[in-house]
Amino acid sequence: MGMLVPEEYGGVAADYVSYALAIEELARVDAGTAVTVSVHSMICSAIATLGSDAQKKHWLPKLGSEDHIAGFALTEPDAGSDAAAIRGRAVRDGDWYILNGRKQWCTNGSFAKVVMAMFRTSDDKGAGISAFLIDSSTPGVVVEKVTEKLGINTSNTCDLSFEGARLPVSALVGGEGAGLSSALTTLTAGRIGIAAQACGILAACVDASVKFAKERVAFGKRIGAFEGISFKIARMSVDLDAARLLTYRSAALADAGKPFAVEASKAKLFASTAARTHASEALQIHGGYGYTTEFPVERYYRDAKITEIYEGTSEIQQLIIARALLGQLE
Repeated sequence: MGMLVPEEYGGVAADYVSYALAIEELARVDAGTAVTVSVHSMICSAIATLGSDAQKKHWLPKLGSEDHIAGFALTEPDAGSDAAAIRGRAVRDGDWYILNGRKQWCTNGSFAKVVMAMFRTSDDKGAGISAFLIDSSTPGVVVEKVTEKLGINTSNTCDLSFEGARLPVSALVGGEGAGLSSALTTLTAGRIGIAAQACGILAACVDASVKFAKERVAFGKRIGAFEGISFKIARMSVDLDAARLLTYRSAALADAGKPFAVEASKAKLFASTAARTHASEALQIHGGYGYTTEFPVERYYRDAKITEIYEGTSEIQQLIIARALLGQLE
């Protein structure tokens, strides 16, 4: 849990390549656990990068231990990919902010001790959103419901409501109006984790498919002897290597302090598409067995889809990549 926490605050201070490898290996066994760690780590990185000295001293030692988990709250019922459409308000009242609004699909939200959340502090479209570090024990912060999902069921997802929650000004991250840029910075780093998660799901699909193709016999042969099966596995392996290389490249650029936003988008776009595509193929290779809960491929199939949606949908990743190539065309 302290992979991206600096050593001075009790963390491991792992580089992003090591972090990606760890998330991949977790996701190879359980994608929900991987995203729990990934989002927690994303918030640790955001605090270490954007937080004040007081925020770092207060939160990072706790988050680097096993006692505190961090959550993220950006999405609202009417604001998802369009983060600038956030309606939740934070109104300044002397040395305090009063928060009102509702956040949807907050990862780790039910048990997080601190939640990084975005609220509107003015009507300025470009600089009207601010980021806050919110102690979950703050009066007025309520877990409204835990969301039941298709997959990643070991990851907690919930709706949070904020009803007159009072936060000290010191809870503000990066200054008033810097929330949208803080959110985008956080999401950019988070895309490395989700790309790695997709790689882990895909690696599990390869493992399961190879094992089953070697054991299952049909028409007097192990089914891996048939090109209809073996070619699926070959393509699965190629796309796994490609996804890994894109993911590790974006992580290496982040470690080197170089721009990596476009590369992270490419990694997430490719890895998530490959995970979803090949999870379906892995289930197909298993035939009827794959459609039962006796084999893990049905879970990989359910878990893979979300990687194309959260931390920026595949459509948003394509938009980022296209704009980097073409600019903002009218």
